[in-house]
Amino acid sequence: MKLLDEYEIDIFRFDEIESRINTKFSNLNEVLENLVHKELLSRIERGKFCKVNFRDEYVIGAFVANQGAVAYWSALNLHGLTEQFPNTVFIQTPHKKKDKTIFGVDYKFIKIADRKRAGIIKEGYGNHSYELTDVEKTIVDCFDLPQYSGGYAELIRAFASAKLSGKKMITYCQAINNQAATKRMGYLAELLDKKGMKTFIRFAKDQITQTYNPIDPLGPDTGKYNAEWKLKLNITESEIINITNKQY
Repeated sequence: MKLLDEYEIDIFRFDEIESRINTKFSNLNEVLENLVHKELLSRIERGKFCKVNFRDEYVIGAFVANQGAVAYWSALNLHGLTEQFPNTVFIQTPHKKKDKTIFGVDYKFIKIADRKRAGIIKEGYGNHSYELTDVEKTIVDCFDLPQYSGGYAELIRAFASAKLSGKKMITYCQAINNQAATKRMGYLAELLDKKGMKTFIRFAKDQITQTYNPIDPLGPDTGKYNAEWKLKLNITESEIINITNKQY
C-alpha cells in the first residue's frame, strides 16, 4: 500500500502493477487477495483493482472497457450540455463488453465500429484520467444512436447550445457514416442559424438521398414533409424553436 501511495496509483491491473511500481513479488496474487480481504483494496472485476476508497465512476468505467471512452448522455452531462444527470454511465468501446453494475453504479457499454472511434480527449490527471468524446463527437454520436442521448428534445437543446466546429462535425459524420443523422444535424444547423456551420450545412446537403427520414427517429410517424432536406417533421419547426428557448 505504501508503494501504491508513493506512485499515486489508485486503480490498476494485475498484469501491470509490478512494472508500474518497479517491484517484483513472488506471490503477487496472494498479496492482492490479502489486501482485498483486509478491505484495503477492492476488486473491480477479475484482474482489476482499486483502493477501497476510490470510486470515480468515469475513471472506473473507461478503465474496465478496452479502449473505453465516456460518451453519449454521460458526455453531454460532463460537457455541460444537459442538466439531466443519467443514472447510468455510458461507455463507448470498439470491443464487446456486457453491461454491469460496479460499486452500485450501472454501466452501459456500447460497441462501435473501429472507424467510429474518433474525437477522443482526456480528462483528469495521472491515474485519475479517463478518455471522453469531445463536444462535437458527443453530439454526432448522440444523433447516430439517440436512444443513448437522454431524450430527443434534450439532444436538440444540447445541439443548439453547443459551440461546434463545422470541420470537426464533417470529420465525425464521415466516421459514423449515418446519412439520416447527418441530414438531421444539417437541417437543425440551418434552422437555428448555427454560427460557423455553413460548410457543414453544405456537406450535409450533399448527403441527401431521395429517402425521407423523420426528424425525430424515436417519434411518431406523423408530420409535414420537408422536400429540401428529405425529412418528415414529426417535430414542427415551432416546436424545435420552443425546445431551444430561442426567439426568431
